[in-house]
Amino acid sequence: MLDVAEQAARTAGDLLHARFEAGRESRVSAKTTPTDPVSEADLASQRAIRTLLARKRPQDGFLAEEEGAEEAGTSGLRWVVDPLDGTVNFLYGLPQWSVSVAVCDEQGALAGVVHAPMTGETFSAVRGELPRRNGARLRWLGEAAPALDQALVATGFAYHSRVRCEQAELLTRLLPLVRDIRRFGSAALDLAWTAMGRYDAYFERGVKVWDTAAGALVCECVGLVVREIDGGIMVAPASLLEALAPIVEGSDGQAGAATGRAHRVPPD
Repeated sequence: MLDVAEQAARTAGDLLHARFEAGRESRVSAKTTPTDPVSEADLASQRAIRTLLARKRPQDGFLAEEEGAEEAGTSGLRWVVDPLDGTVNFLYGLPQWSVSVAVCDEQGALAGVVHAPMTGETFSAVRGELPRRNGARLRWLGEAAPALDQALVATGFAYHSRVRCEQAELLTRLLPLVRDIRRFGSAALDLAWTAMGRYDAYFERGVKVWDTAAGALVCECVGLVVREIDGGIMVAPASLLEALAPIVEGSDGQAGAATGRAHRVPPD
């Protein structure tokens, strides 16, 4: 399963890398809001992944971001795919984007890959094992937690203006309490980088399961706590998450609930 996930991510990554180097995409449309774009590159990447999976795993289900792509399977497994995570970055010529491919069973993500073609980094994970970056095992982070005022925290912003207003208000409360905040624009890479220890914590509202399925598994496999929050996800070592959660979950005046692993996707 991991080999197939990596083949799919690399196939799409090679396609996207060539298009990125060729210049701006000429065909771009909007999805949920005018600031939420989809390009022909997103669609081409998704089609390449779907073609490969149809050949390698024809009995499995499929769920992906673009074109309402959802297909039932008969195997009890489902592939969850973001063919281009960080489309805005891609369109503006910024190299912070990735391909995310995960396969899920009834317990959640079983294996997953986050591939960043522009940096040559590939993060891979199998449930119950330490994940890897370019083949080298990541270190366990379960007990590595700074105090809140020493934490470097990553986040992202939703496409809906109302949610963005709430996120802006949250940042004004959170920023004085932590070391600093980063926002780069690819949820899948943010999760992988948190698992690498490049951030101490990450949270974001407005993400979907295709954004987080593979990256959340990578985080969980290094011992980080992965928690669903209201419309999103929060990831950190346990003690840091407990300090951060009341601030983040109270951002709209109502505490969010921990409802399990954010990458959990029931199969067909």
